[in-house]
Amino acid sequence: MEKIKVGVLGATGMVGQRYIKLLENHPWFEVTYVAASPRSAGKAYKDAVKNRWLIGAEIPAGVADLVVEDANDEKKALGKCQFVFSALEMGKEEIKALEAAYAAEGIPVVSNASANRWTEDVPMLVPEINYSHLDVIAEQKKHHGWDKGFIAVKPNCSLQTYMMPIHALIQAGYPIKRMIVTTLQATSGAGYPGVPSFDMIDNIVPFIGGEEEKTEKECLKILGKVQDG
Repeated sequence: MEKIKVGVLGATGMVGQRYIKLLENHPWFEVTYVAASPRSAGKAYKDAVKNRWLIGAEIPAGVADLVVEDANDEKKALGKCQFVFSALEMGKEEIKALEAAYAAEGIPVVSNASANRWTEDVPMLVPEINYSHLDVIAEQKKHHGWDKGFIAVKPNCSLQTYMMPIHALIQAGYPIKRMIVTTLQATSGAGYPGVPSFDMIDNIVPFIGGEEEKTEKECLKILGKVQDG
């Protein structure tokens, strides 16, 4: 089977590196395009991440020698990939503008970034729960005048761990009225490394600003229904 050619935006950062590793030997996708900040542009990927490859395994051979392009120039991706995974790390408005620029060029964007999670016509997907929200894409494309391009996003990473059992309970007739959620985002999601993370022991209120609000709002969007008009 011929694999779908994909790109990774923000490919040299921690999330971008995780994408690169997860896509290694993928049965459907082949990474053929990598892009990052201007300071990494023009370098072989293996050189751009030299001394800061954080994933713990070898850099995938199929990506190591790809030349990193400037992620700010969406036209560089034309003809090199069929869609992109976005792991951009910049201001939210900058991310929204840049992801829209890729979509306008006919390149679908599947984004890990939070910038477009509350854009009204951008579906936030947990496919096992709300795949029907893909219907929103037709309206998104119509709204922007896009042909093949579109934007879809994933939710905040902590939600992914508990949305499935919540959905299962609701489907089984047990509506959730109230719940208490505790995550260890302040240790893992904030990038607190290795042994120093033991400093978190007995710290009963680890805190990342905005996490509570994301938990409250994003669950509602994922569990919502798509309505005509």
